[in-house]
Amino acid sequence: MTVAKIQSNLLTDIQLRKWVRAGLPVAKSDGAGLTFTLSAAGAATWVLRYQHGGRRQEVTLGRYPDVSLAAARLNATKKRLALIDGVNPADEVRKTKAHKDWTVRELIKDYRELVLTNLADSTQRSYGRNLKRIENGMGAMSVQSVGPADVVAQIERVKTGWVELFTLWCVLLGIFKHATGKKLIFASPCAGIQLEAIIGKRPEIKKRLMLSAEELAVLMNAHMKPDNLLSVKILLATGVRISELFTALRENVFITEARWHIPQSKTGPAMDIPLVPCVIEWFKELFELAGNSVYVLPARLRTWVQRMEDTEKHGDLVLDGDLEFDEEICRNVHEYLSSPAWKIHRDSLGQVKRFFIGVDLNASDDYLVKQFRSWIAKTRAEADIEPKQWLFSDKRFEKWHKDRLLPYLDLTFWATINHKKIKPADMEEILFQGKFDGFPGENVTKKIAKEAVKLISDATLYALNVELRTYECVMSGKS
Repeated sequence: MTVAKIQSNLLTDIQLRKWVRAGLPVAKSDGAGLTFTLSAAGAATWVLRYQHGGRRQEVTLGRYPDVSLAAARLNATKKRLALIDGVNPADEVRKTKAHKDWTVRELIKDYRELVLTNLADSTQRSYGRNLKRIENGMGAMSVQSVGPADVVAQIERVKTGWVELFTLWCVLLGIFKHATGKKLIFASPCAGIQLEAIIGKRPEIKKRLMLSAEELAVLMNAHMKPDNLLSVKILLATGVRISELFTALRENVFITEARWHIPQSKTGPAMDIPLVPCVIEWFKELFELAGNSVYVLPARLRTWVQRMEDTEKHGDLVLDGDLEFDEEICRNVHEYLSSPAWKIHRDSLGQVKRFFIGVDLNASDDYLVKQFRSWIAKTRAEADIEPKQWLFSDKRFEKWHKDRLLPYLDLTFWATINHKKIKPADMEEILFQGKFDGFPGENVTKKIAKEAVKLISDATLYALNVELRTYECVMSGKS
């Protein structure tokens, strides 16, 4: 009995190029199911034909010449080996097409539409802020390529408080849980990450805050909307809880008697707060802004009042997070109170470009110098100012001399004044007298001219002037 021999490797690169040049539709077998096809439109494709489960099937391996003859044979061999293990190549292709490779930006868009809209309003706002941060930081990344290191880097990129970073972490958990549910990924990249290892434990909540006179002055004159600023002033003057102001009824403010009655609640008994004339005026202004509302504050805060009423009924806070009253007021107050001391002084005095520091003249010179250097480093970091170094060192002057920048500028200015033109090759010969490499004039056009222009820029001249004056002050102090 004679067994037919299975032929393979029947095609050559010369044949393939010949068929492509001819442009005629062909279908040629290389053996073992690998076929080269050329359509009438000129599309050359590799196809692997095989039998699986009693049916004839085929799978495309790629286009020629993107996939060479050798690569097509190697790929076909891998597919045939997979068939021996019971893996159908066509099924794998279908799985790959069904397994969408979304970007993080596309995932966030889908999360907004399907998940975020079903959350509470306050959660939508806090999650929305952090979704924007994630989109800006890693929106272009493929969801499948995001790893734990990328998640950690995203958290470390955001410079904010512990609570906001915790919210960011919750959002990251949420969107990648959403991706796992859609089978875009098999496991969340957030798995195994410990938030405390990145940002540390939550700091203790400051129970009391004593404001300085300067901080009070800044708050009392802050740039806020009128109703927000009036609310802050009343809170500072009366010392009541925020909830007591935001749920206050107009009928409980007795202008003629100069008192504000706060009804009994689960947090404490009823009480009357005396009002000084300026606070009475602030209440009157709020009444005007509130219109016909029965509440002290304008009607736009009715939603927060409703939340307070719901809280009173159910005896606990809502499940979507801390109770919020007016985000704009809280944000403005937090912004002012969290500002460094130098910023508060600068803003209150109107000195935009100046910084202020308190100095103990009774301390030793060494101590003052050490503390001043520490203050400079800290303040520059808070103000996002790059550390400054001496721009014009001895090495810099040596480089200028070596590159002949000053003679180049002298000759260039002379030529400009006298309406002359010096060719780059001639300039190079004058400056270096034949001691240069490369094509004549290339060193001048690609290097010397660019460096010389930087040397006479406004920024360089300003820095040179500042360092000159600083050097004169230092030298005069030593003399």
